[in-house]
Parts: sequence; C-alpha cells; structure tokens
Amino acid sequence: MSKLRLGTRGSKLALWQANHVADLLRRAVPELEVTIEVIKTQGDKILDVSLSKIGDKGLFTKEIELALLNNKVDLAVHSMKDLPSVLEPGLCIGAVLSRENPQDVLLSRHAGGFAELPRGARVGTSSLRRIAQIKASRPDLIIVDLRGNVDTRIRKMQEEGLDAIVLAYAGVKRLGYEDLITEILPCDLLLPAVGQGAIGVEIRAGDNETAGILALIDHEPTRLGVLAERSFLRTLEGGCQIPIGALAEITGEGLNLSGIVSSLDGTVKYQGALQGKPEEAEEIGLSLANQLLSRGAGQVLTEIRRLGDKK
Repeated sequence: MSKLRLGTRGSKLALWQANHVADLLRRAVPELEVTIEVIKTQGDKILDVSLSKIGDKGLFTKEIELALLNNKVDLAVHSMKDLPSVLEPGLCIGAVLSRENPQDVLLSRHAGGFAELPRGARVGTSSLRRIAQIKASRPDLIIVDLRGNVDTRIRKMQEEGLDAIVLAYAGVKRLGYEDLITEILPCDLLLPAVGQGAIGVEIRAGDNETAGILALIDHEPTRLGVLAERSFLRTLEGGCQIPIGALAEITGEGLNLSGIVSSLDGTVKYQGALQGKPEEAEEIGLSLANQLLSRGAGQVLTEIRRLGDKK
C-alpha cells in the first residue's frame, strides 16, 4: 500500500488530530502517502441547538463513516468521545493513539478556580455530563448552553459575558490555549466523558493491510482503557444526552475504572470503581455498569430518556 485517504471533520481541532495521525503514519512508513479529506457532519451543520435536543448517535461521525463504508476514504479519525459505543456494521477501530490528559478544565474571567467562582456565576457548557456534576457541587451556579468549537466557545465567553466555561484539557492544549486555563478540574469533581482525550482511527472491518499499518501507531494502554470505558457506556446505553462519565487508568498490571451516572440536576448519582486485569477491559466496563444498574442507576436513565422523548 502506497497511499491512504484519511477522512476527518474540518474544525481546527479535528484537523490537528488528522494531521497528527498522518504525521505518525508517515514516520512509521516513510514511503506512505497520506491525504486528508474534509467531511462535514450533521453536528457541524447544526450549531444553534443543544446537543441533547438533536440526538447523539453519530452526530459528529456518521457522514465520515459513510464515506469509509463507500470506499471514499481508507480511514477515519475521530475524537473517541464522539464515537458511538456501537459502531456501524462493517467498521472497526484500527488504532487508538496515546491519550492526552483526559480531564476537564475551567477557563474563568475571575481569579482562582472552580471553588472561587462567585455565587450565581454564569458557566457555559452544553454537556449534560458536565452540567449534572457541576450542579451536584455548586447548585448556585447558572449554566448557559454553549456550543461550537474551542475557539468559538472562548470567544463567546467574552462576548456573552460568561464568568467561565468548561472544556476538555486535550482540545485546549492541542490548540495552544493552555495559558487561559485557570484550573484543571479534579476527577472527583468532574469525571470525564468516555474516551475524552483519546484519538481513534476507524477502518473497514477486514482491511488487514490498513490494520497492519495502524498497529504501528496504536497505544495499547490507551486502547484498553478506552475499551473499558466504552463497554461501561454501551451497557448503560448512554449517549451525550445522558450524564455519564468514566475514566480507566492502567497502573502497573492493573486497570482501574471509575464511572458515574447522574440525574440531570445532579441531586441523584450512582458512582463506583472496579479493578481488574487490562486484558479484561471489556468485562470490567460491563461489570461496573451492571453494579450501578443493580443499585438503581437504571431508574435515573429511564427518567432522563422519558423526559427526552417529551421534547
């Protein structure tokens, strides 16, 4: 194989990720030609509606996956947190790159971090996961729906007079805005989204040649950690309109998975942690999800879905 066509969204962050993958592939196989094809997704087209109101499955991936299935591109680069927990038939994950810090961060117009935000401060985010966990800790804060890419959200913070916004550290760092971070939020305050900070490369199932090349850039600890998180999410049948967070970390020979399911207002939450062997990643995610369901998390999820159906 002498050439690979890479499909991606066109945002600055998506292009950074696509070029990063392309650079890694070129270094691994110097004779390989990698071209980048920009594909617009539904999530890129609908910018004035909350994500929770327009659905979540494949919002930022479906069109790219269709191009992959139709052989218009050879691989697709995604933020793993955007990739549905159940892939389209005929597709598989060929590689997951070494993960950036998966935590969320606060960008604030005030001195200090989250605890120092003034009472009644206006905080911008469109993530129900973030909203629920923020409300659980600071019910006094006013949440303002905020969508758009990293640049847009930072600009809107200034234009709309928001006191702060919450973003993923990975995107902020990759686009060079680290100096605007006022606090990296601890996981006991805000557990990240499934796959946050990780870049995934999707390919057609059975494309062994491309899979062999991608194996050269795959980072096994990240892949196994994300596999556990995605198994947790898939078992709960959650998406971006469900407040679910999870983070798996591999230390030594063990995999540690933490997970949370929360009501929309953060007043009811089920959380837990489970340890096991890295090679049992999928089983660990399944087991932790079932533990939370057995404690009552299913009731919260059913109520949230019922409210969603009424919209």
